[in-house]
Amino acid sequence: MSDMTHHEAPEKHELRLGFIPLTDCCVLAVAREKGFFQSYDLDVTLSREASWANIRDKVAVGALDGAHMLAGIPIAATLGLGFSKKPMITAFSMDLNGNAVTVSNALYDRIRGAEAAQMTPARTAQLLKQVMDKDRKDSGRVLRFATVFPFSNHNYQLRYWMAAAGIDPDRDVELTVIPPQYMVDNLASGAIDGFCAGEPWNSHAVRSLAGKILVTGYDIWNNAPEKVFGVTQDWAQKYPATHRALIKAMLEAARWIDLPENREEVVSIIAGAPYTNADAAVVRMSMTGTFQYSHDSGPVPLPDFNVFHRYLANFPWRSHAMWIITQMYRWGQLEQYLNIREVAESVYRPDIYRETAAMLGFPLPGSDDKCEGGHAGNWQLETADSGLLMGSDSFIDGGNFDPGDPVAYLKRQNIRHPGLDIERLAQANHRDQ
Repeated sequence: MSDMTHHEAPEKHELRLGFIPLTDCCVLAVAREKGFFQSYDLDVTLSREASWANIRDKVAVGALDGAHMLAGIPIAATLGLGFSKKPMITAFSMDLNGNAVTVSNALYDRIRGAEAAQMTPARTAQLLKQVMDKDRKDSGRVLRFATVFPFSNHNYQLRYWMAAAGIDPDRDVELTVIPPQYMVDNLASGAIDGFCAGEPWNSHAVRSLAGKILVTGYDIWNNAPEKVFGVTQDWAQKYPATHRALIKAMLEAARWIDLPENREEVVSIIAGAPYTNADAAVVRMSMTGTFQYSHDSGPVPLPDFNVFHRYLANFPWRSHAMWIITQMYRWGQLEQYLNIREVAESVYRPDIYRETAAMLGFPLPGSDDKCEGGHAGNWQLETADSGLLMGSDSFIDGGNFDPGDPVAYLKRQNIRHPGLDIERLAQANHRDQ
């Protein structure tokens, strides 16, 4: 559309966008507080919501124009999983990484005691399994873990981490759902033994002495997708210029956030009452390039714990959507046998991102998907113009995901839902060469 300009007028100026009080709501918060929305003629009100279900429901019925969403929500809503079917899309990824698995102090001590050697992230689930096996033998007690939503990467990362060590998350543990801001209270009271959530709630557990962090989402899958900006398909079709204006503002905000010299200001913005309402010292623990796993150990460098723009973090990779859909199949959430790529293409819209980012001169990849798991360090992605620096994408078990054959990936998983008919799924995903 060659007639569009950098400053095309949005069809709708006054917008209401939802968010959950998490560190990665900062893309919306900064876009508002630093004037990026206003620069594109958008008058945005940000609405703090109580749960991911609220976010999904309010976007679905039009009470919110769009929202900070778990990457799995637009897919689940489009498929009618856990909710009446409402087609949603995303054309903007808000961040990579940002999650962790935190456990009670008592469970941490038991896990640590299972092996005298220094505990490493790669060994944590294996040590947890030793504790669980002993409990099953001695008392029959089953540990209880919480995630923030069934269709979340928190749920899929927790399950992936456990399954890699031979723990069946549907048989060997009890899983429950708790909104992220209530995780620490539930851990402190003993209602749960551990949780997987985003920041600042893991750091809050450490700071308040309620628990210790076992492993980060980054440890489980380096530079995994996390949140997206989601809208209904109807909304995107009705307000295309408004949608592009939002993406432009968020792109500029995300780039600003990822400059190290701006992170302290980001902390001061999102620690405030309108956003996370958390102690700035807690937010700072993960936002400024270091991470603290426990109160009795010092911070360690983890510069990629929060990635908001670099490594093409804002590009809505269809391979990310495809991986999420494989997890829905793996854990019995999705019972219809569908073509995984076709579903991903209907929800993840890199075409809208490309059109918008090109107006601002942002670099673009040559493809809409990529293989995951093959890079243990930073690497160069070839683009039309030059190479683009990308981050490592290793999985904790050394696995690889090829979006060209998602069914083969599922076949390799030893632990999966017993009701999954791999051959039937293979037929649904067969394409004539």
